Amino acid sequence: MDLSPLFISLKVAFTATFITIFAGIAAARYVLKIKRFKGMIDGLFTLPMVLPPTVVGFFLLVLLGKNSVMGKFLMTFNINVVFTWVGAVIASTVVSFPLMYRTVRGAFEQFDINIVYAARTLGIKENKIFWTIVIPNVVPSLIAGTILTFARALGEFGATMMLAGNIPGRTQTMSVAVYSAVQSGDTKTAYSWVIAVCAMSFTAMVLMNFWNGRQAGKSSKGGGF
Repeated sequence: MDLSPLFISLKVAFTATFITIFAGIAAARYVLKIKRFKGMIDGLFTLPMVLPPTVVGFFLLVLLGKNSVMGKFLMTFNINVVFTWVGAVIASTVVSFPLMYRTVRGAFEQFDINIVYAARTLGIKENKIFWTIVIPNVVPSLIAGTILTFARALGEFGATMMLAGNIPGRTQTMSVAVYSAVQSGDTKTAYSWVIAVCAMSFTAMVLMNFWNGRQAGKSSKGGGF
C-alpha cells in the first residue's frame, strides 16, 4: 500500500498549522485594536469556516491561477502554486485559519485588560507586553486552537482538490486518496484511509479535551454541580 498520502497529509497539516498559529494571533490582535469596520473584517476572516470548501478552493484558484494578476506575478519568479504541494498548504491554511483566529480572539477578549494597563504604567512597550504577558496567559487557548487547526488541516478535501489537485505522490492527501479509491471502486483502500483519518482526528480531539480538562481542574476552586 502506498503510504505517500499519509506523509503528504502530515507534512501539509503541520506546515499549515504552523503558519496558521502566527496568522491567527496577528489577525486576532489586529481586529481587537481597530475601531472601524471591525465587523466586516471579522466576517472576512471567519468566512472560510462557513463557505463550502470547494467555493474556497475556487476563489483560491481564481486568485492564484496562472491567468490571474497574482499568478502572473508569481510566474515572473517561476513560482506556481496550482497543482503543487504548496497549493495544498495554502488551501489547508485558509480553511483552518478561522478556527485559530476565533479561538485566539476569544482568549484575548477574556484576558484581564487591567494587567495590560498596569504594565503600561511601568513603561513596558506594547510588543513586550503582548509577547511576555498576554501570550503566556492564553497558552491553553492557543494549544486548543492549534489542535483544532491541525485536525481541520489534516482532513481538508474540497479546497485542496480544487487548488492542488489529485497527483499521487505529490498532492494526494489522505482525504483525496479516499475519494480516488471510491471513484475507482477500491473500497479496501478507501476503508484504510478512512480509518486512518478518523483515528488521527479522534486522537486530536481527545488530546484537546484532556488538555481542557486539566486546565479546568487547575482553575477550579471547589464546589460545582
